[in-house]
Amino acid sequence: MKDEHTHAATTSKEQAAESGSGSTGSPRPHVISRRVFSTRSAWTLALLLAATVFIIDQGTKYLVVTRMEIGERTPVIEGLLWWYSIRNSGAAFSFGEGATWVFTLIMAVAAVVVVYTLRKTRALGWVLALGGLLGGVLGNLFDRLFREPGFGTGHVVDFISVPNFAIFNIADSAICVCMALIVLLNFRGMTLAGTRAESPQRTTPEHHTDDTPATWRKRHERYRAYARERRRHSR
Repeated sequence: MKDEHTHAATTSKEQAAESGSGSTGSPRPHVISRRVFSTRSAWTLALLLAATVFIIDQGTKYLVVTRMEIGERTPVIEGLLWWYSIRNSGAAFSFGEGATWVFTLIMAVAAVVVVYTLRKTRALGWVLALGGLLGGVLGNLFDRLFREPGFGTGHVVDFISVPNFAIFNIADSAICVCMALIVLLNFRGMTLAGTRAESPQRTTPEHHTDDTPATWRKRHERYRAYARERRRHSR
């Protein structure tokens, strides 16, 4: 009878551990990204996107510099969009015009951080967000480093003008769009690997990740073994 009680207690503990594994255990990762890449594929896609943004940004700036005078304004869509050639030593809305080197340093650090973060990125959303962000940062950093008046204090070429907004460029657009995407990914709880850690409160027994057919078969086999053991001891 002692063996029977010991076996019953052990089985009860196993059942309790299984039934409680999803409700009180540590958060379980759930894949929420439909596309997850290998390290090499993620790097390749991110760098291709960054290169595309950088080339488009610098290509449009080259056209502005070579074909428009500083201060020249050309209407594209009357009342809505103009090409307006200016040089910006600061940030948006002429903020920080006397601290160009500070923005150069910030963009250099941002580029390093993005590259480092890409090392751990697998999810398509994060690859697109970080790749586009890297291209935009490098586009404006190139201006800071290599345009007049000098290395590290160069002025950024801005040329896209819309009503009641700062004049900007392609790199600025890429940075804003990708930052918005990063906020969305964080809001959804998506990690760089394309998974999401569910909070314990949201995980209920009926949503166990362990409740698979194989798990139920193992439980059933243990129950049957326990029943046979009880019948044997009762004879």
